[in-house]
Order: sequence, then structure tokens, then C-alpha cells
Amino acid sequence: MLLSQRKAAVFRRYPFTLILKEEVLNPDVEPLRIKIDPGAKTTGLALVNDKTGEVVWVAELQHRGFQIRDALTSRRQLRRSRRNRKTRYRKPRGLNRTRPTGWLPPSLNSRVANILTWVKRLSLLCQINAISQELVRFDTQKMENPEISGITYQQGTLVGYEIREFLLSKWNRTCAYCGAKDTKLEVEHIQSRSKGGSNRVSNLCLACVPCNREKGNQDIKDFLKGKPDLMKQILGQAKRPLADAAAVNVTRWNLYFNLKKLGLPVEVGTGGRTKYNRTIRGLEKTHYWDAACVGESTPEQLITTRIKPLLITAKGHGTRQQCRTNKFGFPVRYCSRSKFHKGFQTGDIVKAVVTSGKKVGTHWGRVATRATGHFNISTTDGLVQGISHKYCKHIHKKDGYAYVA
Repeated sequence: MLLSQRKAAVFRRYPFTLILKEEVLNPDVEPLRIKIDPGAKTTGLALVNDKTGEVVWVAELQHRGFQIRDALTSRRQLRRSRRNRKTRYRKPRGLNRTRPTGWLPPSLNSRVANILTWVKRLSLLCQINAISQELVRFDTQKMENPEISGITYQQGTLVGYEIREFLLSKWNRTCAYCGAKDTKLEVEHIQSRSKGGSNRVSNLCLACVPCNREKGNQDIKDFLKGKPDLMKQILGQAKRPLADAAAVNVTRWNLYFNLKKLGLPVEVGTGGRTKYNRTIRGLEKTHYWDAACVGESTPEQLITTRIKPLLITAKGHGTRQQCRTNKFGFPVRYCSRSKFHKGFQTGDIVKAVVTSGKKVGTHWGRVATRATGHFNISTTDGLVQGISHKYCKHIHKKDGYAYVA
């Protein structure tokens, strides 16, 4: 309506933001809370009005940590191969290098940097007064020793949510005894309570209803008497910690300390509370709805009508390679030193309206520039090659991300 009445203009395409053409004196701007659900591959983001319960904006941020890891591995292998071709002795270098406090591997640090980038970007576009972050996915201390937390945790509103979510991840949502999937799974005591078993997470697994009933209170050695390999596997898996969760928790603490530096109050919550909040509000399982349900501050009623998520993919800012190499690390072609060609650079989002030739039509996507002036455009339908720069028009300048609205 504001655009049609020419009272506003498009300030930014991603996220879609308007700027008013006339100043509003004494505006009544309601503050928003940014909520974050960090994940290993995808992070959910949401802007929520605590006062009205309205979900203003949601997004899913795809990280590129695995690409960074593979690129660093490839570089290390190529350098090692080159060193092996020359067998002269060279003194070790860099043995006295120390890592600074809070150091993270580049693949994990990029995920933290992506989230911080978007928190700062959203803070410039709207009034943010608080941050909510899912700090740890599982409260492992309470699960490992339930007795320390007392009856409040055992019989509170979150009873079972933390432990069940942990077990679903640990046992890959399958029955430990028969491997059944896509069926109702129950929490099973490996050593039954009637025979001295505890509620520690190392004594719990998941079992389908038939297996749980068949086992009853039998000892696992008697129940799996004819399957020694399966019994050994279950006992080993029960005592093994969830390594992925531990790695994610490391980055979440790093993210937490960096968010605190922004000067805004940071609320934290667990994955069990997030799932509880989402379930009682009847929302489907997605990263952005998980983000909207992080923490105790989640309003009783969330207004989620007409909300469409923005899908964000981290792409990086290119490379500093002076030439392109083959799979053996040998240079094969020249790499242009100029980033801009015909006013465009790789990573810009453009709209190309082609009026003649074999590629007639409208193409919208991320562009890869060439010195010849004929570009490639990555659209949602695939790659379109050889589009002249004369047909291209800027939609969004390169910022290291690709978008699907």
C-alpha cells in the first residue's frame, strides 16, 4: 500500500525493507526480540514482538562450514604433495605458534560469524531490545545425574522433553533392539528399575512398543542371549557421549559470549524448552519456528499468519587464488584480477530480461561475471549461461549470501 501510494521506496531487497519518503515525528516504534536457534548446518532466525506475540520475520540460514573444511583439507593435501616432490631437508616452521583464547576452527568460526553478521544487520534495520538464543541443545548434567536437580525438574512442565530429544538424536530415531523406524518409540531402561537400574542417560535407550513389552524387566544379557554382537553394540552406544552435540555446544558458547558484547540482554534456553514451546503452540518442526519458540520469553500466543521464511545461503566472498588449478594442484588457467566487469561482480543478484536469441525470457538469480561481458546466472530452475550484461539489472549487490524468498 505504501509503495502504491508512493509514500515509501524499497530500501533493501533482502531482507525486504521499505524506507518512508517523509519523516514521521515522534514515531511509536515497538521493540522486537531477535531469536536464534543455532544448528550445525542450518540456523533459524526470527523477529518476535514480545508485547503482541506477532512473529514479524523468519529465516533459515544455511552455513558453509563443510565447504570450508573440504577446501582447507584439499589445500593441505596439495601443499604436502608439493613438499614431498623436493626431498631436501627443511627446518620445521611455526612450532611456536599458539592459538588465542576462544579460538575455533575456521569451519565452526564461519557459522558464528554468519549469525553475528545477521544479528548486526537486523539491528540496523529495526529496533532490537533483546536477544534469545538456544544455548545448549541438551542439559547433559541434569540427564547424567538427575538426583542433583531435585523434584522440580523431575516433575515440572519440561519433564521428559530434554531426555527424549537427546535419546532421539543419540539412537538415530530407531529402536535399539530391532532397528525399526517411523514407529512409536518408548524410553527403555537397559537395566530395569526393578533390578537396580537408574534414570541416568547412560542406562536409557529407545525401543519400539513390541520390543519394550517383550523385554519387560529382563536383563539385557538374557534378552539378547543369542545376539552377542547387538548387545555389545547397544552397551557401547549407551555409554558413548553425543559428539555432535558437544561440538555444537562449543560454538554456541562462543556465540553467546559474542552476543553479550553487543550490549543487549541475552536470554538463553535449552532445546527441550524450545520443543515444548513449539509443541503446545501447534507449530510444525522447522528451524525458523524453533527459533520463534526459544526461551521462556516466548509469548503464550504467537501470531504466525502470512509469514513466509527467507532462505539464506552463505556463499563467501570469493577467493584470492591467482590462478585456477586442476585436481593435482597445477595451474591450468588465468584468474582475472579485476572483480568488476561491466559494472557487475560475481555474487550480485540481477534480473535479466532477454528479448532476443535462444534464451528469451526473464532470468533472476546470482550472477557470475566474465570479462567478455557474457555472464552466467544461477536461477532457481538451474544455470543459464551466456547472458549479455546489456540485459542485466541490479537487484541486490553482493554481500556474501544467496537468497530465496
